[in-house]
Amino acid sequence: MKIDLNCDMGESFGAYRLGDDAAILPFITSANVACGFHAGDALVMRATVGLCAAAGVRVGAHPSTPDLQGFGRREMSLTPEEAEAFVLYQVGALAAFTRAAGVALTHVKPHGALYNQAARDPALAEAVARGVARFSRDLVLVGLAGSALVAAAAAAGLRPASEGFPDRAYDPDGSLRSRRLPGAVLHDPAQIAANAVRLATEGIATPHGQVAVDTLCLHGDNPAAVSAAQAVRKALAQANIEVVGLGT
Repeated sequence: MKIDLNCDMGESFGAYRLGDDAAILPFITSANVACGFHAGDALVMRATVGLCAAAGVRVGAHPSTPDLQGFGRREMSLTPEEAEAFVLYQVGALAAFTRAAGVALTHVKPHGALYNQAARDPALAEAVARGVARFSRDLVLVGLAGSALVAAAAAAGLRPASEGFPDRAYDPDGSLRSRRLPGAVLHDPAQIAANAVRLATEGIATPHGQVAVDTLCLHGDNPAAVSAAQAVRKALAQANIEVVGLGT
């Protein structure tokens, strides 16, 4: 069995530092790099791509709604045209840095509210997928397992990747529990590691049955991110699950 282990990264901005990207990189296989709308800036993007290149980690774009102050976690009412353009704009920006660094851009994973809204809104999901496809149909589009975004990726001729979250709690319908609710974000590395093995081997329970997972996400802004990444890699190895990069 194989699975990708990804992390949201490059989420510092200017003088503000968030997460310890360099410490997490040895344990992951794919990185989702913020593109300036919810976090990140030109210097952070360049530095993060360089770190990924040195570590041999696959690089992906992590586009968001234009919500820097809210870290992209506040829902916005976007037209399909806006969503498509915002995604294309941010993918293109990160691609400039990957090209300059001599590494490939392998995937796109929407961030925060854009990700969650596209998971349940087919029209928004299709707009996101169009934005990615207009750049390149060779890219992998990552979405919540069982969501409208995964279906839209396949329909647009992209390679979909179904994602699970070991460090998040789920609701019975297979959606992520709102961060406004207690227990939505997990911090115990042992619990996160156990969740990673369960998600990799069993998938996500939804009202329509179990949905398989292609990639697991760890949030770089979680204070337990480094310890969790270490524990997850150890647990996956003990379960004989090989960790490989997206697009492999």
